[in-house]
Amino acid sequence: MFKNIGTKIISVFGIVASIAMLGMIAFYTYTQEQTILAQNERTMKKLTESVIEGLQAVMLAGYADIAESYALRLKRVTEVTDFVIMRTNGREAFLDNSTITSVNGRIGEEEFVAKESTQLRQILPPDSLQLRKVLRAKQLISYYELDANNDRLLTFLAPILNDQECHKCHGGDNPVRGVLKLTTTLAPIDADITRTYYQSLVVLVVMLLFVFVVTYVLIRRSVVRPINALTNAMREVSKGDMDQLIPVKGRDELSHMAASFNQMSREVLHSYRGLKHEQDKLNTIILSSLEGIVVTDSGGHIVLVNPAAERLLNKTEEQMRAGGFLNILDDPELISRNLCQDPSKLAPTLIEYKGHMLEMLASSILAPSGEVIGSTILLRDITAEKNLESQLRELSTTDGLTKLFNRRHLDDSLALELKRARRYKMDLSILMFDVDHFKRFNDEHGHDQGDRVLQTLAQVMRDAVREVDIPCRYGGEEFLIILTNTPPGGAQTIAERLRKSVAETLIDGLSVTISIGVASFPASNIEASDKFIELADAALYRAKDEGRNRVCVA
Repeated sequence: MFKNIGTKIISVFGIVASIAMLGMIAFYTYTQEQTILAQNERTMKKLTESVIEGLQAVMLAGYADIAESYALRLKRVTEVTDFVIMRTNGREAFLDNSTITSVNGRIGEEEFVAKESTQLRQILPPDSLQLRKVLRAKQLISYYELDANNDRLLTFLAPILNDQECHKCHGGDNPVRGVLKLTTTLAPIDADITRTYYQSLVVLVVMLLFVFVVTYVLIRRSVVRPINALTNAMREVSKGDMDQLIPVKGRDELSHMAASFNQMSREVLHSYRGLKHEQDKLNTIILSSLEGIVVTDSGGHIVLVNPAAERLLNKTEEQMRAGGFLNILDDPELISRNLCQDPSKLAPTLIEYKGHMLEMLASSILAPSGEVIGSTILLRDITAEKNLESQLRELSTTDGLTKLFNRRHLDDSLALELKRARRYKMDLSILMFDVDHFKRFNDEHGHDQGDRVLQTLAQVMRDAVREVDIPCRYGGEEFLIILTNTPPGGAQTIAERLRKSVAETLIDGLSVTISIGVASFPASNIEASDKFIELADAALYRAKDEGRNRVCVA
């Protein structure tokens, strides 16, 4: 049906013309409908207001009994479907003696004769939203509803106000004496509107047929035939090489199209040869790269996996394609979270995968317009680098013999912890100790045995302190422990526990003791970390002077 361009153009034009005409007709008929409804509503509103004024006039003249007859006559008006005068509780008036009794009692005489037979007829429930609205607003309201035949009805509710002149008979307690309900059917109006719709549709069909015929003839002569000639020529060119040219005749748009096609075919051929050359170079780089590369298209399907990616992830290309782009590292949330759509904010992410430390760069591939046309992940194995970095870090911060933190790390950590304690008003303590008579021990048992003592002492230190504490070798046989967030009493308790543990530990059948000096902040007003160490060192020497194997607090 849509094999040729002429049919497509005519179809598109017909659809657009149909939509435009339908919109115009819909707007016209809708406007007409709203105008008719508004006019009808204004007319019925005036009728309702006239009825209210008539009733008021009859009642004020003292002919309340005539008001009932007046209401009954209005029910016979052709345009009126229903006319009722209600009390404020929703019951129809004039059907019982409640108002007559109330009025006679108020004026003090039997001016109005009571009815012999009475009845109660509830028109609207007392809690009706419309009834409550008109009583509250004290103004005329209107609303639409459907009858049993699904015909639309327009209903007006108008308050009968209790004016000053009415107080003599009805009192002044209630501002509204009653509510007038007038209902009219919209069936004749809806019939007119429907008839207008049908007439508009007939006009629409006639106009569309006329437009289609004229458009078809013009497009066939001026567009379709020249395009078919150009298409046939292009089809012949597509069967051969791109050096062939399409004949250019005339100076109209179609001749310009043929000339443009000739130019385009030459440029495409040139670009294709260049792209093929660049693709060969790119394939060589990707396939020989040591970094893993995974690329997807705009739909998220994997289109490229190089051998390095298969080696790093220990997965075949088929396994990665089957699992999907987000599952190549078995953690979809990780890739989704690190997939960067802004190249300027691209940053590597370190992950551990199957025993290897990988550096990952995940990025969306954007077209010049900013549209996402794919995604890529670059993976680099930095396991060896990280191991070397860890070894260097350990060598720079730990003591080779005891594996405790060295003096350099001690100085940096103590300065930092003292600054933090001063800022946040926290307790900070240090323990400084050494082995009693260590020089004599070395002379008697040898330096190798002395080294084993220091190593065992380091292990006892690690077992005695918390994970947040910092055990360090100060130098020689001297050690220092930084106790974070620890008051003097707690530090002394830890020192005693450490002293006892060392004394109870045998090293190759030998035992040693230690003396410990304790210093605390803010118990001591310390300004710098070196002063802190001096206080602990002074306490240590006091412990030595007092007999060794003891704890002294600065």
